Amino acid sequence: MYKNFFKRISDFLIALTGLIILSPLFLVLIIWLHFANKFSGVFFIQQRPGKNGKIFNLIKFKTMTDEQDTEGRLLPDNNRLTKIGKLLRSGSIDEIPQLINIIKGEMSFIGPRPLLIEYLELYSENQKKRHFVRPGITGWAQVNGRNTITWQKKFEYDVWYVDNQSFILDVRILLLTIHKVFMSQDVNFSDTVTMQKFTGNN
Repeated sequence: MYKNFFKRISDFLIALTGLIILSPLFLVLIIWLHFANKFSGVFFIQQRPGKNGKIFNLIKFKTMTDEQDTEGRLLPDNNRLTKIGKLLRSGSIDEIPQLINIIKGEMSFIGPRPLLIEYLELYSENQKKRHFVRPGITGWAQVNGRNTITWQKKFEYDVWYVDNQSFILDVRILLLTIHKVFMSQDVNFSDTVTMQKFTGNN
């Protein structure tokens, strides 16, 4: 009953309330990022697969500029990451716009993180189970290592969550997420800003 009904209702109500409460901060960050990103945009929007593999537009605050080298290629991520971008990532504040995705029913607060579309064809049959539920802002893999664990381990945690989803587990993940954010644990924004791409199980 919880995962099929009450979870969606609570997600919607909490996300809507949160967006209203955080709207002043939302506005301040929009203005700040407009200048920090050198007028290259405030939001990072990228298509990701959601529940049952349905594609949606993931929304995050943009934390990097669009600076390019002399040949027109984007500079490495760590060269384009702004100071405010580092701050937003360290506290996962760049995820706030995903409240809109939750309100729209594309995401949940708790669930496997939505990954790149290109990974869909690389999953094993068991790993595909991560798409049996709505993707989340945080999940079991995020509180058990985030970018410090292997892809295989991350998928194991995702599938385990799908098989064991419950209200108690979601509360546990939420509390662990809050703890890790405030303790700045498992946050990677130094030499390698983003995790290495998944290339398959072989």
